[in-house]
Amino acid sequence: RPVFNTVREAVAATGANTSIVFVPPPFAADSIMEAADAGIKYCVAITDGIPTQDMMRVKRFLLRYPKSDRMILTGPNCAGTISPGKCMLGIMPGHIYLPGNVGIVARSGTLGYEAADQMRELGIGISTAVGIGGDPINGASHRDMLELFEQDPDTKAVMLIGEIGGPQEAEAAVFFKDHMTKPLVGYIAGLTAPKGRRMGHAGAIVSTAGETASEKVEILKDAGVLVAPTPSDLGITMATALSRVN
Repeated sequence: RPVFNTVREAVAATGANTSIVFVPPPFAADSIMEAADAGIKYCVAITDGIPTQDMMRVKRFLLRYPKSDRMILTGPNCAGTISPGKCMLGIMPGHIYLPGNVGIVARSGTLGYEAADQMRELGIGISTAVGIGGDPINGASHRDMLELFEQDPDTKAVMLIGEIGGPQEAEAAVFFKDHMTKPLVGYIAGLTAPKGRRMGHAGAIVSTAGETASEKVEILKDAGVLVAPTPSDLGITMATALSRVN
C-alpha cells in the first residue's frame, strides 16, 4: 500500500474522504487541521490528551469553512465510528455490533459497547455507532449527531449516552423536542459523582448548575426522551421504545 507525505497527496491520489488520527497528543491538532485543509469530510480523532488550547485552535480553524463544506470531527479521546457490515473507523470490538437500524452516540466508549452488546442479545441491530469523546472541548456534539441520525434513512431510533459535565445533553434535549421525529433513548452516567471531582473523562466534572447526572436526566425526560435508569437497562429500554413505535 502506498505511503504519502501529506494528507493532500493521499486525497489527490486515492480520493479518500475520511481520516483516523492516532497521532501523539502534541502533534494531533496539526494533523486534524491538515485533514480538514486537504478536503477530508469525516475525521475520527482517537488520540487522548490533546491540550485544551490546541483543541480550541482546531475549533476556530474548522469555523473558517462554511457548514456545508466543514469537516465533521468526532473526538478526540473517542472510540471511533462503526457502521456494522460496512465500515469501522476506530478501536471498537466490531464483533458485538449487529447490523440494524438503531443509531448510538456516546461520550463513553465502553458504555457504547455495552449498549450495542445488550441490543445484540435482544436481536436489535445498529445502523451506526459514534463515539464523540469525553474531553471538555471536542468536535461533533450530541446535538450534531442527532441531526445527522434524524436525516439518516437507515436509522429508525437513536440512543444517546451522556455523562456529567458540560451542556451537551441539554442541547440535545432541545433539538430532540423541537426537531426529531425518531424515538430517542438516553442514559446519563455519574448519578453518584460528587461535585467538583473528575470521573474518568477530562470533561466529566460537575462545575455549574445543570451539569449533574440527575439534572440531565430530568432535562431529557422533560423533553420526552425515554431514559434508561441503569447501564444494565440500556438494551431493554431501547426495545421498549421500538415496541411503542411498532
